[in-house]
Amino acid sequence: MVSRRTFLGSSIVAAGTATGLSAVVPAAYGGTSGAAAVPPAEIVRPGDTRYAALAGRGYNSRFVSSPDEIWLVHSASQVEKAVNQAIRDNQRITVRSGGHCFDGLVDDPRFRLLVDTSEMKAISFDREMNAFAVESGARLGEVYKALYEGWGVTLPGGVCPEVGVGGHVSGGGYGPLSRRYGLSVDHLYAVEVVVAGRDGAARTIVATSRRGDPHRDLWWAHTGGGGGQFGIVTKFWFRTPGTSGSPAALLPKPPARVRKSLVTWSWADMTEARFTRLLLNHGAWHAANSGPTSPYATLHSSFQLHSSLVGTFTLEVRMDATLPDTPRLFDAYVVALSAGVGVTPTTDTKEMPWVEAATEPTPAFGAYSRHKSIGGHLRKPLTEAQIGVVYRSLTDPKHSTGAGLVYLAAYGCKINTVSSSATAVAQRDSVFKLWYSTNWSEASSDAAEIEWIRTLRKGVHASTGGFPVPNDQQDGGYINYPDVEIRDPYQNTTGVPFYTILYKDNYPRLQRVKDTYDPRNVFRHGLSLNPS
Repeated sequence: MVSRRTFLGSSIVAAGTATGLSAVVPAAYGGTSGAAAVPPAEIVRPGDTRYAALAGRGYNSRFVSSPDEIWLVHSASQVEKAVNQAIRDNQRITVRSGGHCFDGLVDDPRFRLLVDTSEMKAISFDREMNAFAVESGARLGEVYKALYEGWGVTLPGGVCPEVGVGGHVSGGGYGPLSRRYGLSVDHLYAVEVVVAGRDGAARTIVATSRRGDPHRDLWWAHTGGGGGQFGIVTKFWFRTPGTSGSPAALLPKPPARVRKSLVTWSWADMTEARFTRLLLNHGAWHAANSGPTSPYATLHSSFQLHSSLVGTFTLEVRMDATLPDTPRLFDAYVVALSAGVGVTPTTDTKEMPWVEAATEPTPAFGAYSRHKSIGGHLRKPLTEAQIGVVYRSLTDPKHSTGAGLVYLAAYGCKINTVSSSATAVAQRDSVFKLWYSTNWSEASSDAAEIEWIRTLRKGVHASTGGFPVPNDQQDGGYINYPDVEIRDPYQNTTGVPFYTILYKDNYPRLQRVKDTYDPRNVFRHGLSLNPS
C-alpha cells in the first residue's frame, strides 16, 4: 500500500445452515459460545455526540457517510445481529475497518447501517489453528508491533501504519517487504466471515486454505477479491505455507534494521528530455532486476513523482541495513537511474530499527482531504510516449493545487513466484504498481481535479481505451486503488468489463463465490460483483 498521506487453544462450534453451508467458529475468538466474554455492541445514531466523528472517519472527505446506525462491534456474533437486522429492515449495510478507502465504496449515502470493526483489534497466537489470529479492525502498525515484539516475525503489508487490516488484506496486501516475502495474502491461512445465505439468515464461517475445506473458495476470495462484497470479515489467521515448528518460525522475519534513502530531483533542473531519460532508466532497471533470484529482492522503492509546483520529486528506497552489500547495491541503483540524465540528485540516508520504520506515522494532508485516484499494474515499463503524458500532466500550469502524484512502486521478485490462480490476486508477473492521485481542499475544485486525473489516465492508457486493460505491457487494476469510473460506460470505453480489468481470469471463480455466499446481494458497493 502506498504512503497515501504524503502530500509534498479454542473449541470449535459448528452449526448447519439452510443453504448447506456449515459455520465453524473458534469460540475464544468471538464464536457463539464466547459471545458473552466480549462487550456489547455500541449502536450510535444521529444525535449521539459520537456520531459526527464516527461518520466522518473516512479517508476521502468527498464522501461522508450518513447511516441511520453505526454499529461498533466486538465479535462475529454481533456482526451477525447487525446483518440480520439489515436484511429484516431492508437496510443497505456496509463495513469499515481502518476507513482508508480511496473512493465511495464505504461512505456511500445509500448505506443505512455501518458496521465498524475498529474495536476488534486483538492480535494473538492461536494454538488450535497454529497460526496468528488478527481481528479485522487492527491497524497495520499495531499488527507489525505486536508480531515483531511478541515473536520476532511480521506480515509483508503496507507502508501506512494507520490502514486497517480488513480492507488491506482482503484486497491483496502489498508493501516494502513484498519483493522479499510476497503479498500479505500469500501468508493468509484462514478467514472468519459473516455471510448471508439464501434464507436471509446471517452465519459465521471460518474458511481455511486447506485443500479439503468445503469453504476453501471463500478463503480464496479474500486473498485479493476485495472487502465488503462476499461478507464481513471479522478475523484473519496468518501462517506462511510450508512452515512448521514454533510460532517464531511461522511467518517471515523482518530485518533488525532498515536503511531508508530519499533520492530527490529538482524540477528546476528537469527538461522533458531529462525526465524521460530518467524514467526510461528506472523502468529498464526494474524490468531487469525484478526476478525471484535478484540480489535486489530486498530493495523496495517508490518513485513519488509530485507536481512540478511542489518543486521536487523523490525516490524512496528501503533496504535491509544488516546485509553488507546493501550500500554498494544502492549506489549502483542510483547510478543506473542517473545515466545520461545530466542531473545529480541529492540523497539523504538514515538507518533505523525495522519496527520504527514500519510504524512511523505518515504525514497528514490537513485541509487537502478531498481525493481522487486510480491505480494498476505494469508488466513492462512505461513507454516514451506514456512518460511524455506523465510529464505534461505533472507540469500542467492549470493544475494549481500542486497535489498531483504519479507513484511507481517496485513489484515482482517473490510476488511473481506465485501462480496467478493461487490467490485472487491475478497480477503475478508485473514489475510495478502504478497509482495516480490528487488531493485538494475545496468542493469547488472537484470538477477540475477529477478531470486532471481523467486526462492523465486516458493519456497513459490511450492504446487501451483509457484504463489499464491487461495486455503484454499492462496487468490490470487493483481493487485497493478503486475508481468507480471503471464501471461507468461513459468513462470506461475499453469494451472490457471492470471485473476483467481488476481480476483477469480469476473473475469466474470470484463470481461463483458471490453466488454461493451472498446470493441475495446483501454485501455490495460501487465495485462489487452482482450475483449471476
